[in-house]
Amino acid sequence: MLELILPTAVACAESFADVPESTLLPEELEALGTARHEGRRREFTTVRHCARRALADIGVPPVPVLPGERGAPVWPHGVVGSMTHSAGYRAAAVALAGHVRAVGIDAEPHAALPGRTLGAVTRPEEREALAALAADFPQVHWDRLLFCAKEAVYKAWFPMTRRRLGFQDASVTFDPAGGTFRAAMVEATGEQPPAPLVYEGRWAAAKHLL
Repeated sequence: MLELILPTAVACAESFADVPESTLLPEELEALGTARHEGRRREFTTVRHCARRALADIGVPPVPVLPGERGAPVWPHGVVGSMTHSAGYRAAAVALAGHVRAVGIDAEPHAALPGRTLGAVTRPEEREALAALAADFPQVHWDRLLFCAKEAVYKAWFPMTRRRLGFQDASVTFDPAGGTFRAAMVEATGEQPPAPLVYEGRWAAAKHLL
């Protein structure tokens, strides 16, 4: 799915199941620590297997991909990237920093947001737009897609700023025909170092995955 929406300068690798032959490097094993939940260990391992496959496509040899500040992956010098994992899906996307300033990806189950989550992650104008989208294009769970888009924007934002970005700090609009979205920062201005205040992305929806 990622190849359909990422720019050509970005390499990606994805898996719809955990990869039995995937292994962790010693530094990653240490970072994982004593996590005993088998599902957590498998997703941590497989998403790094994807990361090394993607890195190989841009000419970077296998290296540890360790969790850094706020859990953001620490990429080799000169590389930007992003990772995501969801139920039955793991993926990584990377690019050379000389070609791409930042990249953010996220994957979510194609299902409605649970409980009262919608009010916590959306702004009033977004909820109005989501209602219209749901009426016109009911085959897509737009509320979950908006959550997914904001997560992806944050993953691009944070490496540039080292600052938190709240769900209320960006307003997302979708183009359902073009498969694109636009996120405009509405609160997080004056960041140091500066970062773009408008982000444009692409989205895809499959039967079980956004």
